[in-house]
Amino acid sequence: MEQWLNKAEQNALNQALSNDARVLYLLGLKPHVDKESGKTAPLNYKEMLSMLNASEAKYSLGRQVNGLIKELLQAGLVNFVQETDLGKSFNGKILILPLLMIKPDQYSQLHLQWQKMSLGWVPNQKLYEDLTKLVGIIDSQYGENEIGDFVAYWLGRPEANFTQFQWTQKFVFNVKQKRLAKGVKPIHKVGNQVVTVKAGVTADENAKNLVAKYSTKNKSTSNT
Repeated sequence: MEQWLNKAEQNALNQALSNDARVLYLLGLKPHVDKESGKTAPLNYKEMLSMLNASEAKYSLGRQVNGLIKELLQAGLVNFVQETDLGKSFNGKILILPLLMIKPDQYSQLHLQWQKMSLGWVPNQKLYEDLTKLVGIIDSQYGENEIGDFVAYWLGRPEANFTQFQWTQKFVFNVKQKRLAKGVKPIHKVGNQVVTVKAGVTADENAKNLVAKYSTKNKSTSNT
């Protein structure tokens, strides 16, 4: 049976995301994605609002949906196919789910190499390059200061123990957040990115629980 969430998606969903953002990814986007291209159908606010409000009426505006999509964008779970103004409507836009395109047999050994952060840590370069392309990082070159900041942060959390795949993925997300951060001095801006001067419980299980919860609510709603 095909794995419902691959390791890359699980790692990304384990980030600091709202449950509603996870639900949007799991129920609003992934079930309807083209498996070959990773592209979604054009976004439909009406359908997404209906799905999000199946359990509780919390959303009424497109910009609220935009907020959830921006969470997924920051986490590297989605990208826009075309350049998109993040301050305008996303209705009708097409997303791509980049992490869905990572095949289960790729980097299998990296999923087995568990380690704590160390002073000499560096990302797996091939995986880093592949992930930065998938999540849409334009300026993918990183400096020693970015590695240093990342290593220093995680050295302060000695209880953290991740696979080499997860460490590299976390670093990719960290780099993307910096490229999207406000206040970063850019050379130029491409889309919504600035190109800077170079210098326990698995998400898979949580995801299934969320899907079960919302699917039950959706069935109850459709039968009334």
